[in-house]
Amino acid sequence: WGLMLILSVAIYGSHAPLLTLCKVNGMIPFSSTSVVVLVELTKLVFSLLCLLTWDWELLGVAVSWRHVVPFALSALLYAANNNLVVHMQLFMDPSTFQVLSNLKIVSTALLYSLFLRQRLSMRKWLALFLLVAAGVSSSCGGLQDPGSPSKMQLHITLVGLLLISVYCLISGLSAVYTEAILKTQALPLSLQNLFLYFFGVLLNLIGYFWSNAEGGFLEGFSSWVLVIVVSQALNGLIMSMVMKHSSNITRLFVISCSILVNALLSVALFNLQLTLLFFVAVSCIGLAVHLYYGVT
Repeated sequence: WGLMLILSVAIYGSHAPLLTLCKVNGMIPFSSTSVVVLVELTKLVFSLLCLLTWDWELLGVAVSWRHVVPFALSALLYAANNNLVVHMQLFMDPSTFQVLSNLKIVSTALLYSLFLRQRLSMRKWLALFLLVAAGVSSSCGGLQDPGSPSKMQLHITLVGLLLISVYCLISGLSAVYTEAILKTQALPLSLQNLFLYFFGVLLNLIGYFWSNAEGGFLEGFSSWVLVIVVSQALNGLIMSMVMKHSSNITRLFVISCSILVNALLSVALFNLQLTLLFFVAVSCIGLAVHLYYGVT
């Protein structure tokens, strides 16, 4: 478990730097939808291999449609959120999105407590709000480019505020709903993943053709994109295991801890500088982990 969580933190933290390495003349040269389709397809193939290797005796077992259909809604929620991220850029700047998207920690925790009936103590709620504070601190200027102005300006419209609220709600709902399905069904994780990622591939393929993406499916791909696809697929499989056997709260801590990896990679690869806000974020994460897991 420790190795898996550390690997997941590393993957989350390396995602943004890897995207930066993929840029050509400051622009992402490939279709983000294509990458999502390939990530879902990679997870589907890996789940099938796991099923054939370790749970092959289940291939002859009849599976009811009641086991399969719930994963269609889960995949739909994830696909909706991925597309919402793209459309939100029209109504706010990226910095504002980075800051406000930290509210999905609160929405996930609220829905987790409400729908899964997991009562969280005041100490644990304080830990989660510290995670939000850490995310906001890091997003507001934890890293600084020495050659650019240090002052950060946020901009958001009323529509953007509404969209970010919907985004945080759907983000929390998709995560908690998926955890509920994984835990309530008496099926092995490899088979559940097979259902989830089948619908993921199907819905994202429909989204790709619906968007009328210009150029070929693999246009602009490089070796760095391949690294992104494999790493994100591996991380998705780890997170499904976390939600099956642990909880979404563990996932939130993993995502927050990835701030440290992202910052260190950005300093090493792009010569960015750490600011006081980064160390505020690190302190908040450390205190949050202590409050949630260390205090009895």
